[in-house]
Amino acid sequence: MSDRIDMVQNAAGRMVPTMVNGKPQIPYLGVGKYQPRGRKAAPLVRSNKDYPQNGDKRVVDIETALRKCGLRDGMVISNHHHLRDGDRVALMALAAAEKVGVKDLMWFPSASFPSQQGAIELMEKGVIHHIEGSMNGPLGDYCTQGKMRGMGVLRSHGGRWQAVQDGEVHIDIAVIAAPMADAFGNADGSHGKSACGSLGFALADSIYADAVIVVTDTLVPFPCIPWQIQGNNVDCVVEVESIGNPAKIVSGTTQITRAPDRLRIAEFVARFLRESGIMRNGFSFQAGAGGISLAFVDYLRRMMKEDGVKARFVRGGSTKYLVDLLQEGLTDYILDGQTIDLDGVKSIGNDPRHVATSPFTSYNYHGKGSFASLVDAVVLGATEVDVNFNANVVTHSDGRLMHGIGGWQNCLEAGCTILALPSFRNRIPVIVDEVTTLTGPGEMIDVVVTERGISINPNRPDLLDVVKGSSLSIRPIQDIKAEVEKICGGKPARPKLGDRPVAVVKWVDGTVLDTVFQTG
Repeated sequence: MSDRIDMVQNAAGRMVPTMVNGKPQIPYLGVGKYQPRGRKAAPLVRSNKDYPQNGDKRVVDIETALRKCGLRDGMVISNHHHLRDGDRVALMALAAAEKVGVKDLMWFPSASFPSQQGAIELMEKGVIHHIEGSMNGPLGDYCTQGKMRGMGVLRSHGGRWQAVQDGEVHIDIAVIAAPMADAFGNADGSHGKSACGSLGFALADSIYADAVIVVTDTLVPFPCIPWQIQGNNVDCVVEVESIGNPAKIVSGTTQITRAPDRLRIAEFVARFLRESGIMRNGFSFQAGAGGISLAFVDYLRRMMKEDGVKARFVRGGSTKYLVDLLQEGLTDYILDGQTIDLDGVKSIGNDPRHVATSPFTSYNYHGKGSFASLVDAVVLGATEVDVNFNANVVTHSDGRLMHGIGGWQNCLEAGCTILALPSFRNRIPVIVDEVTTLTGPGEMIDVVVTERGISINPNRPDLLDVVKGSSLSIRPIQDIKAEVEKICGGKPARPKLGDRPVAVVKWVDGTVLDTVFQTG
């Protein structure tokens, strides 16, 4: 990366680089202001005469597959994260790339997890140049310290699809972990010994990449039914002993909270949906995978039963709590973008009402509509929110990059966007004057719910009117902030950041929303 990086101020007032990893960038222009033009990217034309006529695309190992697919220095290699912290295939593929002898790869995962910390050693060896994708835990910390040679690029799930289909990122080789596949390359995520549910995050990779490698630990005779990845897009199939540990799909973020203050927040959110009239027959909602969001679903389920209300559909991140709604007849469908516990995996494999979706259908801003805008309410978390309702989900208050965006940005398109979060963590207030890193513009966030009350964005007078006179504790966000600062002993200190950009946050349209700077 060049020592000199030109920065400009975008429409959110944030300083962002004009070039990222050698590519010119468009600064954020405002919500809905950037209108793309042109045609989508296209995969290479292939001839089926170049592939086995008996349909058997198996090769002996991933290294052989990478060589067959022409892996070279500087290429882009991608993986998906449906196995979350239990995935083994990404590191298998990157280690195989080291054996091939290549350097300066761009790794393009849909998300990375602490289990992939081994990628740090490969960056230090020069095999990987940089990562464009969510960096959770150690990888995010490595990036924030300025140790990665290129800049990190953080995109939402929909933004990742947008980047691929618009040609912003060209995938040379996609390596797809498939819990079940046939020798032709048809692949499914909802069955097999390592079943993880949906494979929606790998779908763009399979369509647009120059070469596609499917790695499976459950090989079945043709045809693999159902298939989520089409074998017609696949170059090689590799059978391995294990693609990962599906038990580690579940992490600490996918367990219901038991903390009294967080349960109070969850109850407040459910009551808000009920008293605002959003909870009604035929409504829809989406909840994240955090402990508060899961508890909210449980509270809402009870209220729906009490009031005789049924949802038309619920969106996930599917968990046991959404599956319970389906099985109890409280929703017609689960539209599943990512299956994030084993109850969800079992359900998507057995129940036709539990439907796998992809970021194209659900989140892609550069399409002819998406499911996100059809959702009545979404409940999300955040690391920080400020008095203008801007929110941060990628860095902590110390500026360290520790989380990915996921579908969070895309979900802001819902009819009512609710952030459910404790008013402080570790004696550090969560409501601040200005967020450390801007991930979501305040105009897209309607309600902030804490254990100390509910704040409604002044831009939503309709919501303020509908809950006027209710038993809910509706308070200005500045009042909650002031109360929490007294409890915590004052405002939190601003993080000490360097002047070197180490990553950028993209908005859903591909423009640059904010910059993550080196810590220390």
